[in-house]
Amino acid sequence: MSQSSNFVDYVKICCRSGHGGAGSSHLHRDILTSKGGPDGGDGGRGGHIILKGNSQLWTLLHLKYRKHIIAESGLPGSSGQRSGRTGEDEILEVPLGTIARNAETGEILFEITKDGETKILTAGGRGGLGNWHFKTSTKQTPRYSQPGEPGKEEWMVLELKILADVGLVGFPNAGKSTLLSVVSAAKPEIADYAFTTLAPNLGIVSYRNNKSFVMADIPGIIEDASKGKGLGIRFLRHIERNSVLLFLVPADTSRSIKEEYAILLNELEQYNPELIHKPRVLAISKSDMLDDELVTEMKADLPDIPSLFVSSVAQKGLLELKDLLWKVINDSDSSSA
Repeated sequence: MSQSSNFVDYVKICCRSGHGGAGSSHLHRDILTSKGGPDGGDGGRGGHIILKGNSQLWTLLHLKYRKHIIAESGLPGSSGQRSGRTGEDEILEVPLGTIARNAETGEILFEITKDGETKILTAGGRGGLGNWHFKTSTKQTPRYSQPGEPGKEEWMVLELKILADVGLVGFPNAGKSTLLSVVSAAKPEIADYAFTTLAPNLGIVSYRNNKSFVMADIPGIIEDASKGKGLGIRFLRHIERNSVLLFLVPADTSRSIKEEYAILLNELEQYNPELIHKPRVLAISKSDMLDDELVTEMKADLPDIPSLFVSSVAQKGLLELKDLLWKVINDSDSSSA
């Protein structure tokens, strides 16, 4: 399976929850009782459709071909005040960072962010009450009960936003995949042309003393990505869930580094103004081709954020980059705590 078809971050599913079982309108009869009181039990609740967080999942691929999710209906109540069985819930396991929204209205319902967290996507119908609930001093033998509530049928959209400590932001061919492959065990597809990366790649970056953090290589941004050009908004949404943004600008860019950084930052701001409040780090990649004089000259014109010159191929500045990222990640964690 190709990289792009293996990573699914958007699915639209039809959810049909279970109908509630009808309440029973039974009157108690036995060998000694010819005209007993009401003893009809309640109907069982219809099954819910539930989302459950699973930290071992990274994609919605397993739901791509399940267009219709149907939960079981509840069973009717019976005599002796016996309740009907509850319909079995349909539990869908999803990666952390999955957002559920109503396909008709676009309203965001909730987000799954913790392993094992469960939330009801589509609620099952309530079971009807049996006739014993309706007995009063003036109405000793009610012969009616409640029908069960019907289940719901609704189209839902599930969207995944990658959860990572560091999100790599840059134009296509800035060297993001190469950097990820060098600092982690990830094996992204790498080639010297735009849009090699068609899906986000995640890598666990090993750090000092057996520590680690997660880095995501987000597909390259182009100008006007926030307006949907190129791979556009589909990938910008993944950047929302990263703690720290690592901007990668190649040393051989045709524009100035400050100008290229400003365009990238503008695309993020146009998409979601809150993104520019995230901690940012700038790495100038492919810097093995620069001499000391050129580096000094370029440093004088860099934007006012923590910056480093690195080279994935020559393994230059990578440990310093990890040190800087680790510090910024932990600073941002403590400030948001």
